[in-house]
Amino acid sequence: MGEVTYRSAMRKRRGLASAVLGLTVGLVFGLLIGGYRILVSNNLQRSGWPSSSSFSTVSPTPRSLILEPTVRNMPKLSDDERINSSSGSLVFVGVMTAKKYLDTRAKAVYETWGKELPGKIAFFSSESSTVPENCPDLPLVPLPRVDDSYPPQKKSFMMLQYMWNHYGDRFEWFFRADDDVYVRTDRLENFLRSVDSRKPMYIGQAGRGNSEEFGLLSLEYDENFCMGGPGVILSRETLRRIVPHIKYCLKHLYTTHEDVELGRCVQKYAGIPCTWSYEMQSILYHNSSGDQAFTGNLKRKEVHRAITLHPIKTSPYMYRLHNYMRGLKVQDVQQEKIKLQRDIYTMTKELNINLDHLKYYQVADAVPLFPVNPYSENYPGDTEILGVPLGLRTFKPTISDEVIPWDFISKSEYSLADFNPRRRIHSDIKEGLEDITREVMASINACSRQRGRVVDERSALYGYRRVNSYGADTILDLLLVYRKYRGKKVTLPVRRHIYLHQHFTGLEIREVINGEGFKEDDQENEERSVQNLSHGRFLDSNSKSQKNVNIVQKKIIHFILPLSGRYEVFQRFLQNYEEVCLMTNEKTELLVVLYQHKLEDTLNKTIDLIEQLKYKYRSASINVILGSGEFSRANALHEGVTKMKDESLLFFIDFLVNTIQRSFMKVQRNMTNMLLRKLLVIGGNLVLVLYHYIRRTMMSLVGLIYRFEVGVKRM
Repeated sequence: MGEVTYRSAMRKRRGLASAVLGLTVGLVFGLLIGGYRILVSNNLQRSGWPSSSSFSTVSPTPRSLILEPTVRNMPKLSDDERINSSSGSLVFVGVMTAKKYLDTRAKAVYETWGKELPGKIAFFSSESSTVPENCPDLPLVPLPRVDDSYPPQKKSFMMLQYMWNHYGDRFEWFFRADDDVYVRTDRLENFLRSVDSRKPMYIGQAGRGNSEEFGLLSLEYDENFCMGGPGVILSRETLRRIVPHIKYCLKHLYTTHEDVELGRCVQKYAGIPCTWSYEMQSILYHNSSGDQAFTGNLKRKEVHRAITLHPIKTSPYMYRLHNYMRGLKVQDVQQEKIKLQRDIYTMTKELNINLDHLKYYQVADAVPLFPVNPYSENYPGDTEILGVPLGLRTFKPTISDEVIPWDFISKSEYSLADFNPRRRIHSDIKEGLEDITREVMASINACSRQRGRVVDERSALYGYRRVNSYGADTILDLLLVYRKYRGKKVTLPVRRHIYLHQHFTGLEIREVINGEGFKEDDQENEERSVQNLSHGRFLDSNSKSQKNVNIVQKKIIHFILPLSGRYEVFQRFLQNYEEVCLMTNEKTELLVVLYQHKLEDTLNKTIDLIEQLKYKYRSASINVILGSGEFSRANALHEGVTKMKDESLLFFIDFLVNTIQRSFMKVQRNMTNMLLRKLLVIGGNLVLVLYHYIRRTMMSLVGLIYRFEVGVKRM
C-alpha cells in the first residue's frame, strides 16, 4: 500500500509542473504568432491588399490603405457620370498585357475597338511598365509588385481589385480581356443591354478543362469556369462580392490556370457558375488554330456572328480584322439607306409627287426633304434609282435589245454574253454566291434556337444570275438539311429556292492625285457631275484649280510592250496607239522590248515601222530595247520595268488579249445578218434547255434507283 501511495504523490507533483510548463509555452507561442500576424498585416496594407478587418464588409478598400500605382492616361469621369447616366458608362474593360506587348498588341487594341467602346478601357501590366513612345495616350496601369510571369494570376486579381476600387460605382459591367482578343463593340453593347446587370452575372465560354486536365482542376461535377481567352464579363454585383475575398483566393490556389482560379473564386463567394450555354461558343469565339487564326479568309459565319474573336497574335491582323468589321458596318448603313429611299419612293407615289421635283421638295415651309445640295457629297442619292421597290422585275426593257439574258450556274457558268459560253465560275461570282448563301442561312436560323431546330446548307445545286442597271438578280436552288433537336428529333433533307435582288447603292467617285485625295470648293462641286467627269481628257481631273490640273497633266503613262514576231498584230497596235494617244497629244510613252523570233524574220521590219512613227511624231517618246536570248514575256517586262523610275505609272500590254478582242470586234462588224444573230441566241437557249432537261432526267433516274435500292433492302 505504501508503494502505491508514493507513486500517486509523484503523479500529482508531475501534473502540476506539466500544467505550468504548458501554460508558459502556450503564452510564448501566442505572443510570437500575434506579433507575426501584426507584421504580415502591416506588410499587406503597404502592398495594397485589404486588411483582415475589411473582409467583414463589401465596401471598397479605403484608398489610404492601398499603394496606388502610377497610372498614365486613365479616363477622366465627371461626378455626375454614374451608372445608367450616359451611354459611355456601360462597361469598363480591363486588358491584361505585358511590357513587351505594349507597343504592338496593346497599341493595336487601343487604336481599333478600344476607341469604340460604350465605356472605358485600361491596360494592366507589370510594375516596371511604361507608356510606349508610339502610343503616348495609352491608358496604362502598372500594378505594384506584379511582374509579367506566367500564369498571370496575381495580375488578374489585382486588376479586378483596381477596377472595383476606382470604378465600381461608375459602370454596370466589367470585362476582363487579353491583348489578343478582338471585340465587336456594337454587338457587345446590344448584348449587355439585354441582360440585367443588377444580378450577379459571370458570363463567358464555359470550360472544365481539356481531356488531360479533366478531374485534376479540383472542380466538382457541377462546377465550371469561364475561359479567359475569349473574354470574361462580370456584373457589378459579382465584382462587389468577390473583391473583398481576393486575398483568400490568391492564397488558396489549386492550379496554375488564372481563369480556373477566378472561376473558383466567383463560385465560392458570388455563388454562381459560368454561363452554361452552348451558344457562348459562337458568341465568344475561340479559334484553335493558334498563330494562324484569322489570318486567312474572314468571310466566314463564325466571324460574322461572334462578339469576341480570339486569338489574334500579331497586331497587323488586328487592324485588318478591324477594317473588315468597319466594312460590314458600312454595308449595314448602306442597306438602311436603301430602305429609307424605298420608303420615300413609296410615299411619293402615294402622294402623287413628281420624282423630278423631289430633290428640292419641301415638307413644310423652309423645311426641305433633303437639307443638303443635290450635288454635294453628303446628298443621300437619287430616289428614282435607289428607291425602286424590291423585286426581280425592277428593270423593265422597252425593246428586245434591252432584254438581259440570265447566266446559268452549276459546276460551270453558261453565259451568252461571254466569249466562251461555257467557262469556270469566276472568283468574284463564287465569292458573291457564298456571301448570299451565308446571309440567307443566317436569316433562316435567326430564331432557330427558340424553336428548337436548325437548318444547315449542304450544297447549291444550280442557279441563275444576271446584272441590270439597278443591281444583281440571283436565283438559287439549295439543298438543305433540317434538324429538329427539341421534342421529337427529326433530320430531313429539303430543297428550297432563293430569289434575291441586290440593289446598287449609287455611284461614288473619289479623285486621287499622287495617292492622296483632294477636295474642291463647294461652288466647283455644284458644277461638276458624273457626265462632265467622263468628257475630260485622258486622266484630266476637269478641275478649275490650275494647280490640280497641272499635277494631273504631268502624269505620264509608260506603255511597256514585250514583242517577238507578230508583225501584223504590232502594226495594228501602232495604228490604235497613234489614233488614241499620239494624235490627241496625250501624256504617254511607249517602250518596246523586242526579241528575235525563231521562225519569223521581221525584226528589221518592226524597227523600221517604229522609226517611221517616230519620224512622223518627233515629240513623241517611243523607244526600243533589243532583248537577248530566248523570248519570255516575264523577262521582257522585267527589262522594261528596270528602265523606269519608282514613281512611274506603268501600263503592261499583252498582245494575246488584244488579238482576241480585235478578232471578236471584226466578227461583230461582219455579222450584218440579223437572222444569224438570232439563230445564235436561239441555239444557245436550246443548249441550255437541253442541259436542264438532261440534268433533271438524270436526277429523276438517280431518285428511282435510290428508291429501288431501298425497296430491295427492305425486302
